[in-house]
Amino acid sequence: MVDARSLVNGVVALLASGGSTNHSIHMVAVARAAGLVLTWDDISDLSDVVPLLVRMYPNGPEDINAFQAAGGVPGLMKRLAESGLLNLDAKPVFGELTDYFKEPHLVDGKLVWEEISESRNPAVLATSQEVFQSSGGMKVLNGNLGRSVIKVSAVAEEFRFIEAPARVFSCQHEVERAYQRGELNQDAIIIVRHNGPAANGMPELHKLMPVLGNIQKAGYQVALVTDGRLSGASGKIPAAIHVTPEAVHGGAIGLVQDGDIVRLDANAGTLNVSLT
Repeated sequence: MVDARSLVNGVVALLASGGSTNHSIHMVAVARAAGLVLTWDDISDLSDVVPLLVRMYPNGPEDINAFQAAGGVPGLMKRLAESGLLNLDAKPVFGELTDYFKEPHLVDGKLVWEEISESRNPAVLATSQEVFQSSGGMKVLNGNLGRSVIKVSAVAEEFRFIEAPARVFSCQHEVERAYQRGELNQDAIIIVRHNGPAANGMPELHKLMPVLGNIQKAGYQVALVTDGRLSGASGKIPAAIHVTPEAVHGGAIGLVQDGDIVRLDANAGTLNVSLT
């Protein structure tokens, strides 16, 4: 069932929907289990040419229900096919891939499958020939802090480059307590390390986003750098996640100290700490 064509289709749909960064590790693992090699660089290269076609949290204010009402996965799949971005000869679970451009309806008590003709909400699912962003918005960052992935589809242009002192923590709860004590009212790149798979099982760092969002709203430049993960919670705050090597494996993220100057440049694809 899983081959190179279906894997590429999966990544394309992920990028076009602004989907979860969890897939940046899940898709790699699925490929490896199928005897194939899919890398972050492949995902990043595809992101450069796959447009963002869905405005849904965290890339927009609407939720999954609004996406479904606009046309959902069938509508997105049809838009991708129209743009020549799907391998239509990939083998799906049943039928042909074009069968997935249809949605079910009851007509006179009978189940009828009808193809999506057009987006029913252009603010959520882009109409034909329209895009919300020319790229899928997921990039790989490289530098002396290691490699990481970042989803910038929801990050405003003015926040995609940040150079600021590091504030170093070992868990999201420490960040929350520091914020409550009023210690994070500054430009800062928040380092949360020892949260990778080898350290503590890589928990969801969802508590960080409200805190960092409030710091950003207060007018400060803020970003997150972590060897842990976020997921759908990674939104308006630039977040370099899955930093590898992780701290517990000797990664450079484990050597950063409070006050070190860190530069995150999502446009150039770099992540570095100043060595001077």
